[in-house]
Amino acid sequence: MRLRILQAAPEGALLCGQPWPAEGEEIDVLTAQAAHLVASGVAEEVADTPSTPARKSRAKEGGDG
Repeated sequence: MRLRILQAAPEGALLCGQPWPAEGEEIDVLTAQAAHLVASGVAEEVADTPSTPARKSRAKEGGDG
């Protein structure tokens, strides 16, 4: 699950065995870990960004002219 860190941690703190990410940084963690971090208020879920569909070109009205 993708999360955005909302709170900095003390220097030397670890998250999943890695240095704690900076405030605003996005990370991927297991769902159970993510649920705990979100419930604790130290992170928020990052919604998957849906791909933007290509715009359809509008056909010209009135023929080829």
